[in-house]
Amino acid sequence: MSTSLKKFYITTPIYYVNDRPHIGHAYATIAVDVLARFWRIRLGEDRVWFLTGTDEHGAKIEQAATKAGKTPQIFSDEIAEVFRETWKKLGLSFNDFIRTTEPRHEEAVVAFLSRIKHAKTPKGNAAVYEGEYEGLYCTGHEAFLKVGDLVDGLCPDHKTKPELIREKNWFFRLSDYERILTDRITKDELTIRPASRRNEILSFLASGPEDIAISRPEVRWGIPVPWDQKQTIYVWVDALINYISAIGFGKEETRFQTWWPADLHLIGKDIIKFHCVIWPALLEAAGLSWPRHIFAHGFFTIDGEKISKTIGNVIDPLAVAQRYGIDALRYFLFREIPFGEDGDFSEEKLRRVYNGELANGLGNLVARVAALGEKISPIAVAFPGDVLPEVLKESENAFRRYERALEEVRLSEALVEAWRLIGVADRYLNETQPWAEPDPEKFRKAVANAGYLVSTITNLTRPFLPEAADRIAEQISFHDSTIAIKKGEGLFPRLG
Repeated sequence: MSTSLKKFYITTPIYYVNDRPHIGHAYATIAVDVLARFWRIRLGEDRVWFLTGTDEHGAKIEQAATKAGKTPQIFSDEIAEVFRETWKKLGLSFNDFIRTTEPRHEEAVVAFLSRIKHAKTPKGNAAVYEGEYEGLYCTGHEAFLKVGDLVDGLCPDHKTKPELIREKNWFFRLSDYERILTDRITKDELTIRPASRRNEILSFLASGPEDIAISRPEVRWGIPVPWDQKQTIYVWVDALINYISAIGFGKEETRFQTWWPADLHLIGKDIIKFHCVIWPALLEAAGLSWPRHIFAHGFFTIDGEKISKTIGNVIDPLAVAQRYGIDALRYFLFREIPFGEDGDFSEEKLRRVYNGELANGLGNLVARVAALGEKISPIAVAFPGDVLPEVLKESENAFRRYERALEEVRLSEALVEAWRLIGVADRYLNETQPWAEPDPEKFRKAVANAGYLVSTITNLTRPFLPEAADRIAEQISFHDSTIAIKKGEGLFPRLG
C-alpha cells in the first residue's frame, strides 16, 4: 500500500442482522479498528474514515423477522442497534455506521442502478438486460449455487437443500468484464491479498464468469428496481453499494470525491467473488473508480469446531472482553492466528497467551522499568547520545518492519515486532542489571535506555492495545528529552 496516501478510507463488510454479533464479526471489525488507528497516527485523525454497518434486506432477514414475530424493519432496528452498541462497548473507533434501510443508502442505490441501466460494457453491449433464470437458490447465502457446489444435494455451509427457482430477472452482463478484471488484477491495479485469494479470483475469471441477476421478483423486503417496481434489487448488489452510499454518492459530491475510492475493503474469504469480481465490474459500468485494495481474512473454528448455533459454540465477544479485558481479546485475535489464514479460538489458548505474553511479557517489563526509574524520575536524556547505538538500531528496525507489516495488512507480523522489542528490553535489563549498579550515572543511563525501549513499544502496541498503551504512557513517557516514570497498577494481572 502506498506510503504517500493523503487520506485512508477503510471498511468492514456489513453484517447481516439475522443474528447477533459473534467472535467472527468482532475479528474483522477489530482488525479494521487496528488499521484505522495506525493510519490516524500517520495521517491525522481527520484523514481516516472507518465505516462499518449492517445489511438488512433480503429473504433471509424477512424469514428471521417472521420467526421472531416482528416486522422486518423492527427486527432490523433491534439487531442493528445490538451491533452498534457491541462495537461501542468494545471501544471501536468507527466514524460511521451505515444501515441499508436508511434513506441515504436507498437513495444512493437507486442513483447507482439508474446509472448502470444505461451503461455499455467494454464490448459495447447493454450492461443491464432482462432475462429468465433457473437455478438453485440458497437463502442462507442469498445466492444461487451450482450443482457442483452441493454436497449430497445440500448447501455445504448451511446443510439445507437449495430451492429450485425459475424467475424473470434483470441481469448484469458480468461476462463482458472478464478481460478488464483480469488485466487490472494481474497488474495489481486492484490489489487482492492474501496471494492465495488473488489466485482464486484469477482462476475464477479464467473459467469465464456468467452474467448475474441483480433483481428478484418474489422478495418484497428490499429496494424496488427504479425502472421496474415489480422487482426488488438483489440483496448483494444493494449491500455492496453501502461503501459509496455512506460517503455521499449521488448527493454529497464533494464529500464523495474526498473519500472514494476506498483504500481498503476488509472482508471474509467467503465473499471475495462479490467484492473482487462483481463490485469492481459494477463500478466500471457506473464510471466510478475501483477500490485500491481488498484483503480477505480467514475463518475461525471454536475449539476445533465450526462456529454453529446448532452446536452451541457461538462466542459473544463482549463476554470474552468482560472476562479478560478488551486489549487481551484484541491481542489474542491477531497474535495467535496469522492474519489472512484460518485459525482456532479457545479460551484455554487465550489464558495461556494472556499469562505468557501479556502478564509475563509486556506487563512484567513495564513493572520492572517503572520500579527502577520512579526513584530518579524525571530522567534527563541527551538524545541520541544517552541512547545506546544498538538500542536505537533495534528500535528503528522494529518500527520500520512494523510499519511495513501494517501497510500490507500483516497484523500478526506487526505484533511480532513489538514483542521482539520486549525481548530486547528484557535482555538489556538482565545484562546490565541496573538494580545492582552503584554508579548513579550508569544507573541513569541504563534506566533511560530501558525507558526509551518501552516508549517505542508503547507506540508499536497503541493501535492493537489502545487502553494498555495509555496506561503505559501514564507510567513511562518520553517527551522533550525527558523520561517521566511513575509506578502504577499492573497492566495485566496474572490469571490463576
